[in-house]
Amino acid sequence: MSAPTNAFRAECDGEGWPEGVRGARLLERPPGTKLVSAVWELDPGAESPQYHLHHATEELLLVVAGTATLKTPEGERMLEPGEVVHFPLGAPGAHKVLNRSDAPVRYLMIAAHSRLDVIEYLDTNEVVVYSHEPSILAEDPIFFRHELEPRKE
Repeated sequence: MSAPTNAFRAECDGEGWPEGVRGARLLERPPGTKLVSAVWELDPGAESPQYHLHHATEELLLVVAGTATLKTPEGERMLEPGEVVHFPLGAPGAHKVLNRSDAPVRYLMIAAHSRLDVIEYLDTNEVVVYSHEPSILAEDPIFFRHELEPRKE
């Protein structure tokens, strides 16, 4: 089955995601494609998997349906259908999408991935580092997860 091309009609799948979260990758893309997209659905009370930021991937969110709550370093705000938000690299781009409404929320995420990224998961103090390039030292591309000590204030 090929990937859907319509963000309004794509059938979202919940397999592998927390309860109430579903997603579908959009468009067939050749390996190494930097610009990718997915549509996500959140049931009432559901949240996107983790509050995070990327050091090498810019993202863009478009609310397709429903009223979403967006968590960023500046706090939380409501997003109505049609609203677009840019998540820049680093700390200013930290984000998480929540559904605090009584209706489903559907949104489109577009990301410009690089071949190497560092992702910080802010609620769990974890960092993930990955590369899509083959490693000389291992059979697979590099991927590792590391827990950081919380910052002392």
